[in-house]
Amino acid sequence: MDNFDYLAFIGTYTKGNVVNEGLKSKGIYILGYNSKSGELGLLNTAYEKDNPSFLSVSPDGKYLYSVGEIDDERGGALSSYLVDKENASLNIINSISTGSNGPCHLMTDASGSILLAANYAGGASTLARINDDGSLNENVQVIQHQGSSINPERQMEPHAHSINISPSGKYALVPDLGTDKVIIYKIDNESKKLLSNVPEFAKVTPGMGPRHLEFHPNGKVVYVIHELGANISVFDLDDHNGKLNEIQSISTLPPDYEQKSCADIHISPDGKYLYGSNRGHDSLAIYKVSDEGRKLENIDFQSTLGKTPRNFAIDPNGNFLLAANQDSSDIFTFKINKESGKLDPTGFKIDIPYPVCIKFLKR
Repeated sequence: MDNFDYLAFIGTYTKGNVVNEGLKSKGIYILGYNSKSGELGLLNTAYEKDNPSFLSVSPDGKYLYSVGEIDDERGGALSSYLVDKENASLNIINSISTGSNGPCHLMTDASGSILLAANYAGGASTLARINDDGSLNENVQVIQHQGSSINPERQMEPHAHSINISPSGKYALVPDLGTDKVIIYKIDNESKKLLSNVPEFAKVTPGMGPRHLEFHPNGKVVYVIHELGANISVFDLDDHNGKLNEIQSISTLPPDYEQKSCADIHISPDGKYLYGSNRGHDSLAIYKVSDEGRKLENIDFQSTLGKTPRNFAIDPNGNFLLAANQDSSDIFTFKINKESGKLDPTGFKIDIPYPVCIKFLKR
């Protein structure tokens, strides 16, 4: 354990979205990560029976939060864990219902006092207050989304796919795949509530299916990746009123490739390069960022060396990128060339069943 200066928490699917019924996930995997070499090593697991697919670490590093991506009479779940860095372990604190179904993404605010979740199956946003001991208050706020769009298979109802707090902490932006909108909420830090914003949302091209988003480090630009359209939209963000104004649209795929299924999006800490994952094409699209974040230029595609890259993560130092391949059940490490933005495989790989999310914590 001494050669690992970070922990890397891996959220997985334990049932449902699995391609090999003979391979079972144990829930949340705790890896050691060497930030100088990119090496990964398995340290521990924390069993969580209900699809702890997406994770969030509290700002002070004391707690980890997971969704339970399920659909039943209880609704989806949110769980809180106490982090033991020394023993690389998690101890469950409590679990609550999201008040909706199929939570697939969550995020804490900078103060560590609220936890926000996006419910894909239920098409709703959830806010849970975090108590002083890291536990989650069961009295959650649930806001039901409304509407539909043009894809008869995927867009007949709302599908909130991620929830993202703006760098200023004033807004929560929720890409809704089912309605082709990025819904905008104001965050009231006194009442710990989400409030309606004016404008209430930004529209995207019908059929795009917005999924995840990323902010430029300058806080003035937002990038939204569209699952159904294999496309990234670039927006100016007006932090005075939360308004999004689209200024560019760019494909995530080579011109001759037709299978469209984007997943995740992240920007390098220096704001120079943006990356987006393509399932099916099994690649990372790489973009050069210019004009203070407002312009993207596609410069390369890098194979993720596995199948169905769901989530990926850039390490806190901006030196390596870790790509999680859900259907081949592996994670590969790539060295980031800070001059070109391109990726070079390091040779480090670890096998984890159905990885969905990667979160780092300094030890």
